Amino acid sequence: MSDLMLFHGNATPELAKKIAQRLNVPMGNAMVGRFSDGEINVEILDNVRGKDVFVVQSTCAPTNDHIMELAVMADALRRASAARITAVTPYFGYARQDRRVRSKRVPISAKVVADMMAIVGIDRMLTVDLHADQIQGFFDFPVDNVYATPVLLDDIRAQGLERPMVVSPDVGGVVRARAVAKRLNDSPLAIIDKRRPEANQAEVMHIIGQVDGQDCIIVDDMVDTAGTLCLAAKALKENGARTVRAYCTHPVLSGPAIENIRASALDELVVTDTIPLSEKAKECDRIRQLSLADMLAEAIRRVNEEESISSMFLD
Repeated sequence: MSDLMLFHGNATPELAKKIAQRLNVPMGNAMVGRFSDGEINVEILDNVRGKDVFVVQSTCAPTNDHIMELAVMADALRRASAARITAVTPYFGYARQDRRVRSKRVPISAKVVADMMAIVGIDRMLTVDLHADQIQGFFDFPVDNVYATPVLLDDIRAQGLERPMVVSPDVGGVVRARAVAKRLNDSPLAIIDKRRPEANQAEVMHIIGQVDGQDCIIVDDMVDTAGTLCLAAKALKENGARTVRAYCTHPVLSGPAIENIRASALDELVVTDTIPLSEKAKECDRIRQLSLADMLAEAIRRVNEEESISSMFLD
């Protein structure tokens, strides 16, 4: 890994430092700040000529600032003659804007961001649990979409649950939930049937499956306002669930999320560090965070040494 260099923006500095420690490489020296008028100011302070450069930067809130940081860092690295630039984007923002629903006059913003990344000279992207796998097709360069499932599964097993039951919070998440259930000794599966009248609002309708006396585990790729999650937990408890935990990869936690979680029937929400937790979230005793640093470090090593990524997830 003599040619590997690691840099980070202002989105996920702690995760980047953990990855550097796991890889036993020094963190690259770069200045990423603001001019007095708010424009992003970037300078790469290390020689990157001919290097295999990885930039760790989730495009989480403030999303637009972090996307621009990544874009101008990539441009600076390309102009400094880096041999290859990989964006390590644990959380890819705008992923939910991936189609025109019923031909509405709306943008496909995920494609816009993908085009921006290609234009500035990014050669490939490493991300975690894309909201929809087909988003990989928006990019004109290779995308490695790795999964937090092994880390989440290790934690679930460590809880020693007597009667685990995996729950999908909606019909769209059934494939993800079924995969988790299969690896939990073929645990039973339940599905929440919900209707969403408006954006960021959800109404739980009914539960498909027998949850009475079960230790329910809701699995999803992200938690935003936590409205869906809290309503699902309430419905599960009302139908006799013994405990309700949620495992979500990306802790977006916007708006009233923390208040919703505190007032909910959830016993625990377990998330990863693809997005840093706010101070408010850290103070919530129902939220616990796991680190993906080891997994991402291994993925970066494999990309650098041209080894298989998919073999990381074979049982």
